[in-house]
Amino acid sequence: MRSMTQVGLVGDRDDAVTAHRAIPVALRLAAEALAAPLSFEWVPTEEVTDAARVARYDALWCVPASPYRSMDGALRAIRFAREQRRPFLGTCGGFQHAIIEVARHVLGWSDAEHAETAPEAQRAVIAPLECSLVEAAGTVRFRAGTRIAQAYGCAEATEGYRCRYGLNPDFQAALVSGPLRIGAVDDAGEVRAVELDGHPFFVATLFQPERAALAGQLPPLVAEFIRACAGGAR
Repeated sequence: MRSMTQVGLVGDRDDAVTAHRAIPVALRLAAEALAAPLSFEWVPTEEVTDAARVARYDALWCVPASPYRSMDGALRAIRFAREQRRPFLGTCGGFQHAIIEVARHVLGWSDAEHAETAPEAQRAVIAPLECSLVEAAGTVRFRAGTRIAQAYGCAEATEGYRCRYGLNPDFQAALVSGPLRIGAVDDAGEVRAVELDGHPFFVATLFQPERAALAGQLPPLVAEFIRACAGGAR
């Protein structure tokens, strides 16, 4: 009998947020399609005062709707997943904070910041998008050989967004020159997903693939995330 996979949803739950309504549906669809028993719990960011708060989960999903009540809490959870090799998915705000976590703790940029919460920062690795993507949809093109390309099984897809901030191009080259690499771009070549080499599953997207679940569709990336969880459930 397969063991139950426990997923921690790191973020500040608000049922007014479309993605927060979609995520439980996406997880249930994935569990049913893969016959992979799972449970999930919401983990408020202010509760992550140390790694012990998230250590019991087999996998972590850092969810949309930032600024979080505790940026430090979100970063602690992401760092734990990265260092302890727990499957990790970050969407929208989760993408932004995964970038910040890698900048601070892999590249050693202790001053890496998010322009939304630190607009005067010299090293704002997350900056305003040239064109806001609030309730917008667009094509994303997957890089060959990436985990996200494997998940979708195709070269491109149309995905929805609700965000105003993304990866700052001024720091892009340094950020994706190591184990962090680009997983997907938009039509203009702007980064829309990243993933971490050498990790069982560490993928973050600026778009919100979970939204497809509200139309009854299993999001391919969520299915791949749960496959990784089930494969490594402790």
